[in-house]
Amino acid sequence: MRAGPAAIGLTASASSRPLGRRLAESSVALKLAGGAFVLGAWEIVVRLLAPAYVAKPSGIFAALPGVVTSAPVLGAAGITLSAVAEGLVIAVVSGVLVGLFMGSLRLAERALSLYVNGLYAMPMVAIVPLLTIWFGYTSAARLATIIFASFFPIAMNVADGARSVPAEYLEVARACRARPHQIWFGITLPSSLPYLIAGIRLAVGRALVGAVVAEFIISVDGLGFYILFQSRTFHHNEALVAVLLLAGFAVVVDAAIDWIVRSRLRWYRAGEKTA
Repeated sequence: MRAGPAAIGLTASASSRPLGRRLAESSVALKLAGGAFVLGAWEIVVRLLAPAYVAKPSGIFAALPGVVTSAPVLGAAGITLSAVAEGLVIAVVSGVLVGLFMGSLRLAERALSLYVNGLYAMPMVAIVPLLTIWFGYTSAARLATIIFASFFPIAMNVADGARSVPAEYLEVARACRARPHQIWFGITLPSSLPYLIAGIRLAVGRALVGAVVAEFIISVDGLGFYILFQSRTFHHNEALVAVLLLAGFAVVVDAAIDWIVRSRLRWYRAGEKTA
């Protein structure tokens, strides 16, 4: 049986759509279907097998409006996120300096790389009690934990970026009698920018984990203490809403970094496409 003109036109229009657009649409549909399946399975398992206080998607959605608009949660979020932002700024500045130092000087790399790599692998839960001895059970210990958590990925990535700078760039700079600080901040750091961006992406997640772990142990105000309190009082839905707030902050920061890269560092994205 021969297809009519309308059917032929629909087939032609569907096949004429770009392949990338069709793949994107199918990818979005698959992600939505996968998310719906996970949420549905979670809801069913909790309702059938878990106690009533255990968090489930319907309870989280019901608690979401009240939690995100409550003054205690907004205050706790402001405290935690401001501490994370402050710690990240300190970690970026110090990590860039140490990373440039390690990546540019062989002697510095031999002296520091073992300690930087070892401390990077140390669990944050193990270091928080030591920080409380030095800084007390205060917000200063939380800030120190955030800096400790986020410093090392930045320093290690910048050091790798500094070591990857083409030797001819440095030779030309030395031939023009450039001073060391001009080479570091005029050549090495711009060339290491992709590594620095990757380090910041890692540092954001580690900083959030460090802040929450510190608030768990130190019991200072913040989202981590709010999550701990709600969990211990069997308000798991409210606790998971606070967890989603932390995840949302990480997503926003990652999207902001992506926007900066797309709008200000187009050469970086061009290099990714040609790779």
